[in-house]
Amino acid sequence: MKHTSAPMSRTALGGAGAVALIAAALTLQSAQAAPAKAAPEPPTATAAAQRARDISSALGANAAGFYYDARNHKLIVNVTTAAAADKARGAGAEARIVKHSLTSLNAARATLKERAAIPGTSWAMDPKTNQVVIVADRTVTGDRLKQLKTVASSLGDRAALRQSAGTLRPLIAGGNAVWGSAARCSLGFNVIKDGKPYFLTAGHCTNAVRSWSATQGGPEIAVTETGTFPGDDFGIVRLAPDLAHPSKVDLYNGRMQSITTVGDPIVGEKVQRSGSSTHVHGGDITAVEVTANYQEGSVDGLIQAGVCAETGDSGGPLFEGDTALGLTSGGRGDCLLGGESFYQPVREALEKTGSHIG
Repeated sequence: MKHTSAPMSRTALGGAGAVALIAAALTLQSAQAAPAKAAPEPPTATAAAQRARDISSALGANAAGFYYDARNHKLIVNVTTAAAADKARGAGAEARIVKHSLTSLNAARATLKERAAIPGTSWAMDPKTNQVVIVADRTVTGDRLKQLKTVASSLGDRAALRQSAGTLRPLIAGGNAVWGSAARCSLGFNVIKDGKPYFLTAGHCTNAVRSWSATQGGPEIAVTETGTFPGDDFGIVRLAPDLAHPSKVDLYNGRMQSITTVGDPIVGEKVQRSGSSTHVHGGDITAVEVTANYQEGSVDGLIQAGVCAETGDSGGPLFEGDTALGLTSGGRGDCLLGGESFYQPVREALEKTGSHIG
Protein backbone atom coordinates (compact mmCIF):
# COMPACT_ATOMS: atom_id res chain seq x y z
CA MET A 1 0.00 0.00 0.00
CA LYS A 2 1.28 3.30 -0.59
CA HIS A 3 1.64 6.10 1.87
CA THR A 4 2.86 9.64 1.54
CA SER A 5 4.57 12.25 3.46
CA ALA A 6 3.64 15.33 1.49
CA PRO A 7 1.19 17.38 3.52
CA MET A 8 -2.19 18.18 2.02
CA SER A 9 -2.75 21.94 3.06
CA ARG A 10 1.88 20.39 0.42
CA THR A 11 20.25 19.66 -20.07
CA ALA A 12 31.97 23.89 -37.18
CA LEU A 13 34.18 23.24 -39.12
CA GLY A 14 35.86 26.43 -40.36
CA GLY A 15 39.41 27.78 -40.82
CA ALA A 16 40.53 25.75 -37.83
CA GLY A 17 39.43 22.58 -39.62
CA ALA A 18 42.61 22.36 -41.72
CA VAL A 19 44.80 22.75 -38.64
CA ALA A 20 42.81 20.00 -36.92
CA LEU A 21 43.23 17.68 -39.89
CA ILE A 22 47.02 18.23 -39.98
CA ALA A 23 47.25 17.57 -36.27
CA ALA A 24 45.17 14.44 -36.67
CA ALA A 25 47.46 13.12 -39.39
CA LEU A 26 50.57 13.71 -37.26
CA THR A 27 49.08 11.84 -34.31
CA LEU A 28 47.30 9.04 -36.18
CA GLN A 29 49.93 6.39 -35.51
CA SER A 30 50.01 6.87 -31.74
CA ALA A 31 46.24 7.22 -31.57
CA GLN A 32 45.77 3.87 -33.27
CA ALA A 33 48.10 2.23 -30.79
CA ALA A 34 46.35 3.65 -27.72
CA PRO A 35 43.72 1.45 -26.06
CA ALA A 36 40.14 2.69 -26.03
CA LYS A 37 39.12 4.32 -22.80
CA ALA A 38 36.04 3.08 -21.02
CA ALA A 39 33.35 5.56 -20.15
CA PRO A 40 33.68 6.98 -16.62
CA GLU A 41 31.71 5.45 -13.80
CA PRO A 42 28.22 7.00 -13.47
CA PRO A 43 28.18 9.54 -10.63
CA THR A 44 24.62 8.82 -9.46
CA ALA A 45 22.23 5.90 -9.20
CA THR A 46 19.89 7.61 -11.68
CA ALA A 47 22.68 7.85 -14.27
CA ALA A 48 23.70 4.25 -13.54
CA ALA A 49 20.17 2.98 -14.09
CA GLN A 50 19.90 4.66 -17.48
CA ARG A 51 23.33 3.40 -18.58
CA ALA A 52 22.53 -0.10 -17.35
CA ARG A 53 19.33 -0.26 -19.39
CA ASP A 54 21.22 0.87 -22.50
CA ILE A 55 24.00 -1.67 -21.97
CA SER A 56 21.57 -4.48 -21.21
CA SER A 57 19.61 -3.73 -24.37
CA ALA A 58 22.79 -3.78 -26.46
CA LEU A 59 23.90 -7.11 -24.95
CA GLY A 60 20.64 -8.83 -25.82
CA ALA A 61 20.55 -12.52 -24.84
CA ASN A 62 23.90 -12.22 -23.02
CA ALA A 63 22.51 -9.76 -20.46
CA ALA A 64 21.90 -11.09 -16.96
CA GLY A 65 20.81 -8.11 -14.84
CA PHE A 66 22.65 -5.27 -13.12
CA TYR A 67 22.99 -3.38 -9.86
CA TYR A 68 24.67 -0.30 -8.39
CA ASP A 69 27.49 -0.12 -5.83
CA ALA A 70 26.44 3.15 -4.19
CA ARG A 71 29.50 3.41 -1.95
CA ASN A 72 31.96 3.27 -4.85
CA HIS A 73 29.68 4.75 -7.53
CA LYS A 74 30.12 1.63 -9.65
CA LEU A 75 27.66 0.05 -12.05
CA ILE A 76 27.91 -3.76 -12.12
CA VAL A 77 26.46 -5.53 -15.16
CA ASN A 78 25.99 -9.30 -15.18
CA VAL A 79 26.79 -11.09 -18.45
CA THR A 80 27.05 -14.69 -19.60
CA THR A 81 30.08 -14.56 -21.94
CA ALA A 82 33.57 -13.07 -22.00
CA ALA A 83 32.78 -11.15 -25.19
CA ALA A 84 29.75 -9.56 -23.51
CA ALA A 85 31.93 -8.66 -20.53
CA ASP A 86 34.31 -6.76 -22.82
CA LYS A 87 31.37 -4.84 -24.29
CA ALA A 88 30.04 -3.95 -20.87
CA ARG A 89 33.44 -2.71 -19.69
CA GLY A 90 33.83 -0.63 -22.82
CA ALA A 91 30.48 1.00 -22.07
CA GLY A 92 31.57 2.07 -18.59
CA ALA A 93 30.40 -0.76 -16.33
CA GLU A 94 32.14 -3.35 -14.22
CA ALA A 95 31.32 -6.72 -15.80
CA ARG A 96 30.56 -9.90 -13.89
CA ILE A 97 30.20 -13.25 -15.67
CA VAL A 98 27.34 -15.34 -14.25
CA LYS A 99 25.57 -18.59 -15.09
CA HIS A 100 21.98 -17.56 -15.74
CA SER A 101 20.86 -15.06 -18.37
CA LEU A 102 18.07 -12.58 -17.78
CA THR A 103 15.97 -14.55 -20.27
CA SER A 104 16.43 -17.73 -18.23
CA LEU A 105 15.58 -15.98 -14.94
CA ASN A 106 12.50 -14.37 -16.47
CA ALA A 107 11.37 -17.82 -17.62
CA ALA A 108 11.69 -18.99 -14.00
CA ARG A 109 9.52 -16.09 -12.87
CA ALA A 110 6.92 -16.99 -15.49
CA THR A 111 6.82 -20.55 -14.15
CA LEU A 112 6.25 -19.25 -10.64
CA LYS A 113 3.41 -17.01 -11.81
CA GLU A 114 1.76 -19.92 -13.61
CA ARG A 115 2.22 -22.59 -10.95
CA ALA A 116 2.82 -20.88 -7.60
CA ALA A 117 0.97 -17.55 -7.31
CA ILE A 118 0.15 -18.33 -3.69
CA PRO A 119 -1.05 -15.53 -1.37
CA GLY A 120 1.68 -14.61 1.09
CA THR A 121 4.51 -15.11 -1.40
CA SER A 122 6.68 -12.79 -3.46
CA TRP A 123 9.54 -13.23 -5.87
CA ALA A 124 12.16 -11.10 -7.55
CA MET A 125 15.35 -11.50 -9.56
CA ASP A 126 18.37 -10.80 -7.35
CA PRO A 127 21.24 -9.66 -9.60
CA LYS A 128 23.75 -10.12 -6.79
CA THR A 129 23.07 -13.86 -6.45
CA ASN A 130 21.92 -14.39 -10.08
CA GLN A 131 18.77 -16.13 -8.84
CA VAL A 132 15.06 -15.58 -8.47
CA VAL A 133 14.50 -15.26 -4.72
CA ILE A 134 11.13 -16.53 -3.52
CA VAL A 135 9.85 -15.52 -0.08
CA ALA A 136 6.96 -17.22 1.68
CA ASP A 137 5.43 -15.56 4.73
CA ARG A 138 4.19 -17.40 7.82
CA THR A 139 0.71 -17.92 6.36
CA VAL A 140 2.09 -20.24 3.66
CA THR A 141 1.88 -23.68 5.26
CA GLY A 142 0.79 -27.25 4.57
CA ASP A 143 -0.10 -28.16 1.00
CA ARG A 144 0.59 -24.63 -0.27
CA LEU A 145 4.12 -24.67 1.13
CA LYS A 146 4.65 -28.13 -0.32
CA GLN A 147 3.46 -26.87 -3.73
CA LEU A 148 5.79 -23.88 -3.53
CA LYS A 149 8.77 -26.04 -2.62
CA THR A 150 8.03 -28.41 -5.52
CA VAL A 151 7.90 -25.57 -8.05
CA ALA A 152 11.00 -23.90 -6.62
CA SER A 153 12.90 -27.19 -6.75
CA SER A 154 11.94 -27.68 -10.42
CA LEU A 155 13.78 -24.43 -11.22
CA GLY A 156 17.11 -25.78 -9.96
CA ASP A 157 19.73 -23.23 -8.96
CA ARG A 158 17.87 -20.45 -10.79
CA ALA A 159 15.69 -20.09 -7.69
CA ALA A 160 16.15 -19.85 -3.93
CA LEU A 161 13.29 -20.20 -1.43
CA ARG A 162 13.25 -18.62 1.98
CA GLN A 163 10.56 -18.16 4.61
CA SER A 164 9.69 -15.03 6.54
CA ALA A 165 8.25 -14.70 10.02
CA GLY A 166 6.38 -11.59 8.87
CA THR A 167 3.09 -11.41 6.99
CA LEU A 168 2.89 -9.91 3.51
CA ARG A 169 0.13 -7.32 3.50
CA PRO A 170 -0.97 -4.00 2.11
CA LEU A 171 -0.34 -1.28 4.68
CA ILE A 172 -3.79 0.25 4.89
CA ALA A 173 -5.21 1.40 8.21
CA GLY A 174 -8.24 3.03 9.73
CA GLY A 175 -7.09 6.60 10.17
CA ASN A 176 -4.35 9.35 9.79
CA ALA A 177 -2.72 11.66 7.17
CA VAL A 178 -5.35 11.33 4.44
CA TRP A 179 -8.54 9.96 5.86
CA GLY A 180 -11.56 8.14 4.55
CA SER A 181 -14.44 6.56 6.38
CA ALA A 182 -13.05 3.08 5.66
CA ALA A 183 -9.29 3.61 5.74
CA ARG A 184 -6.36 5.89 6.33
CA CYS A 185 -3.40 6.14 4.01
CA SER A 186 -0.57 8.49 3.17
CA LEU A 187 -0.43 10.96 0.35
CA GLY A 188 2.20 9.98 -2.18
CA PHE A 189 3.03 12.82 -4.54
CA ASN A 190 1.11 15.93 -5.49
CA VAL A 191 0.59 15.94 -9.25
CA ILE A 192 -1.09 17.94 -11.99
CA LYS A 193 -3.62 16.52 -14.45
CA ASP A 194 -5.29 18.64 -17.13
CA GLY A 195 -4.02 21.71 -15.30
CA LYS A 196 -5.76 20.75 -12.04
CA PRO A 197 -4.36 19.56 -8.67
CA TYR A 198 -4.40 15.86 -7.78
CA PHE A 199 -2.40 13.48 -5.64
CA LEU A 200 -1.24 9.89 -6.15
CA THR A 201 -1.58 7.22 -3.50
CA ALA A 202 -2.02 3.44 -3.36
CA GLY A 203 -4.70 1.78 -5.46
CA HIS A 204 -5.85 -0.35 -2.57
CA CYS A 205 -6.45 2.93 -0.73
CA THR A 206 -8.53 4.51 -3.50
CA ASN A 207 -10.47 1.25 -3.86
CA ALA A 208 -11.52 1.65 -0.22
CA VAL A 209 -12.11 5.41 -0.07
CA ARG A 210 -14.02 7.83 -2.30
CA SER A 211 -14.12 10.97 -0.13
CA TRP A 212 -10.93 12.16 1.59
CA SER A 213 -10.30 14.49 4.54
CA ALA A 214 -7.14 16.04 5.99
CA THR A 215 -8.25 15.11 9.52
CA GLN A 216 -10.35 12.27 10.90
CA GLY A 217 -14.00 13.15 10.39
CA GLY A 218 -13.05 16.49 8.83
CA PRO A 219 -14.53 18.18 5.76
CA GLU A 220 -13.98 16.69 2.32
CA ILE A 221 -10.88 17.99 0.57
CA ALA A 222 -10.43 15.44 -2.21
CA VAL A 223 -12.33 12.79 -4.18
CA THR A 224 -11.02 9.55 -5.70
CA GLU A 225 -11.07 9.63 -9.49
CA THR A 226 -9.73 6.15 -10.25
CA GLY A 227 -7.55 3.40 -8.84
CA THR A 228 -6.06 0.06 -9.82
CA PHE A 229 -5.51 -2.88 -7.45
CA PRO A 230 -4.55 -5.71 -7.73
CA GLY A 231 -2.47 -5.99 -10.91
CA ASP A 232 -1.01 -2.55 -10.23
CA ASP A 233 -1.32 -0.54 -7.02
CA PHE A 234 -1.94 3.15 -7.67
CA GLY A 235 -4.79 5.59 -7.56
CA ILE A 236 -5.32 9.26 -8.35
CA VAL A 237 -7.37 11.64 -6.21
CA ARG A 238 -8.70 15.05 -7.28
CA LEU A 239 -7.98 17.84 -4.78
CA ALA A 240 -10.19 20.81 -4.08
CA PRO A 241 -8.92 23.66 -6.33
CA ASP A 242 -8.26 26.11 -3.49
CA LEU A 243 -5.85 23.83 -1.58
CA ALA A 244 -2.09 24.37 -1.61
CA HIS A 245 -0.40 21.41 -3.33
CA PRO A 246 3.40 21.90 -3.40
CA SER A 247 5.51 19.20 -5.00
CA LYS A 248 7.22 18.29 -1.73
CA VAL A 249 7.60 15.41 0.73
CA ASP A 250 7.37 15.86 4.49
CA LEU A 251 10.60 14.75 6.20
CA TYR A 252 8.99 14.96 9.65
CA ASN A 253 11.86 17.03 11.05
CA GLY A 254 10.50 20.46 10.23
CA ARG A 255 11.79 20.32 6.66
CA MET A 256 10.31 19.42 3.30
CA GLN A 257 12.03 17.74 0.33
CA SER A 258 11.15 19.28 -3.05
CA ILE A 259 10.30 16.74 -5.75
CA THR A 260 11.18 17.92 -9.25
CA THR A 261 11.69 14.80 -11.36
CA VAL A 262 10.81 11.12 -11.79
CA GLY A 263 13.34 8.29 -11.88
CA ASP A 264 13.64 4.53 -12.33
CA PRO A 265 15.29 2.74 -9.40
CA ILE A 266 18.26 0.39 -9.59
CA VAL A 267 19.25 -2.35 -7.14
CA GLY A 268 21.72 -0.89 -4.64
CA GLU A 269 20.33 2.66 -4.76
CA LYS A 270 20.00 4.47 -1.43
CA VAL A 271 16.42 5.69 -0.92
CA GLN A 272 14.01 7.11 1.65
CA ARG A 273 10.38 6.46 2.36
CA SER A 274 7.96 8.76 4.14
CA GLY A 275 4.65 7.74 5.67
CA SER A 276 2.07 9.04 8.09
CA SER A 277 2.49 6.17 10.57
CA THR A 278 6.25 5.69 10.83
CA HIS A 279 7.52 8.89 9.21
CA VAL A 280 10.88 8.72 7.38
CA HIS A 281 13.02 5.60 7.01
CA GLY A 282 15.86 4.83 4.61
CA GLY A 283 17.55 1.83 3.05
CA ASP A 284 18.58 0.21 -0.24
CA ILE A 285 16.64 -0.92 -3.28
CA THR A 286 16.94 -4.71 -3.18
CA ALA A 287 14.94 -5.71 -6.28
CA VAL A 288 12.85 -4.36 -9.14
CA GLU A 289 10.14 -6.01 -11.27
CA VAL A 290 8.91 -7.80 -8.15
CA THR A 291 5.72 -9.87 -7.89
CA ALA A 292 3.85 -9.68 -4.57
CA ASN A 293 0.97 -12.10 -4.02
CA TYR A 294 -1.30 -10.35 -1.50
CA GLN A 295 -4.39 -12.04 -0.14
CA GLU A 296 -6.38 -9.65 -2.37
CA GLY A 297 -4.47 -10.65 -5.52
CA SER A 298 -1.11 -10.35 -7.26
CA VAL A 299 0.70 -7.11 -8.11
CA ASP A 300 3.55 -7.22 -10.65
CA GLY A 301 6.38 -4.83 -11.47
CA LEU A 302 6.93 -3.58 -7.92
CA ILE A 303 10.07 -2.10 -6.36
CA GLN A 304 11.42 -3.86 -3.27
CA ALA A 305 13.43 -2.07 -0.60
CA GLY A 306 15.08 -3.04 2.66
CA VAL A 307 13.05 -0.37 4.43
CA CYS A 308 10.42 -0.97 7.10
CA ALA A 309 6.84 0.26 6.72
CA GLU A 310 3.71 -0.22 8.75
CA THR A 311 -0.06 0.03 8.59
CA GLY A 312 -1.10 3.52 7.48
CA ASP A 313 2.07 4.13 5.46
CA SER A 314 0.32 2.89 2.30
CA GLY A 315 0.49 5.28 -0.63
CA GLY A 316 3.40 7.26 0.79
CA PRO A 317 6.37 8.33 -1.34
CA LEU A 318 9.60 6.50 -2.09
CA PHE A 319 12.25 8.95 -3.26
CA GLU A 320 15.94 9.77 -3.62
CA GLY A 321 16.64 13.46 -3.12
CA ASP A 322 14.37 15.38 -5.47
CA THR A 323 13.52 12.28 -7.53
CA ALA A 324 10.19 10.47 -7.16
CA LEU A 325 10.48 6.69 -7.43
CA GLY A 326 7.45 4.91 -6.01
CA LEU A 327 4.31 4.69 -3.90
CA THR A 328 4.19 2.43 -0.84
CA SER A 329 2.18 -0.72 -1.57
CA GLY A 330 2.85 -3.27 1.17
CA GLY A 331 5.46 -5.05 3.20
CA ARG A 332 6.52 -7.58 5.81
CA GLY A 333 7.74 -6.95 9.33
CA ASP A 334 7.70 -3.64 11.17
CA CYS A 335 9.91 -0.71 12.15
CA LEU A 336 10.74 -2.14 15.57
CA LEU A 337 12.21 -5.45 14.47
CA GLY A 338 12.85 -4.53 10.84
CA GLY A 339 11.20 -5.43 7.58
CA GLU A 340 11.03 -4.96 3.83
CA SER A 341 8.54 -3.07 1.73
CA PHE A 342 7.14 -2.93 -1.80
CA TYR A 343 6.38 0.07 -4.01
CA GLN A 344 4.40 0.83 -7.15
CA PRO A 345 6.74 2.57 -9.64
CA VAL A 346 5.56 6.16 -9.86
CA ARG A 347 6.49 6.59 -13.52
CA GLU A 348 3.92 3.97 -14.50
CA ALA A 349 1.30 5.60 -12.29
CA LEU A 350 1.93 9.00 -13.90
CA GLU A 351 1.75 7.59 -17.41
CA LYS A 352 -1.42 5.62 -16.83
CA THR A 353 -3.24 8.47 -15.10
CA GLY A 354 -2.09 11.16 -17.56
CA SER A 355 -0.59 13.25 -14.76
CA HIS A 356 2.81 14.79 -14.03
CA ILE A 357 4.80 15.90 -11.01
CA GLY A 358 4.02 19.47 -10.12
